[in-house]
Amino acid sequence: MKFMKQFAIILLISFLGECARELLPLPVPASIYGLVFMLTALMTGIVKTEDVNRAGMFLIETMPMMFIPAAVGIMAAWNVFRPICGPVVITIVVSTILVMGVSGLVTQQMIRWNERKRK
Repeated sequence: MKFMKQFAIILLISFLGECARELLPLPVPASIYGLVFMLTALMTGIVKTEDVNRAGMFLIETMPMMFIPAAVGIMAAWNVFRPICGPVVITIVVSTILVMGVSGLVTQQMIRWNERKRK
């Protein structure tokens, strides 16, 4: 029963993200709104980590299986995808390197900021 309650909380926040996407005239996906709502709820204490922990872990563990339909879809549409495959791969590689670099720099800055704050 606890597992169902945790899923219900996650689904409710996802639904609120869908509602926000419909109501707000911004080009932001509903999943991003949902993530922001979940982060806000967790940081304010409205939702505690224990309230969604087990269901969240289950979803993370099953996430690799969610990529299978997308991969099959790409294989089925290979004739359409082939001409743009090179630019897409280059974009993915460059953006991944940029995201990793920026994430590392931000993490270093946060660590330094926390160290200065403690002193």
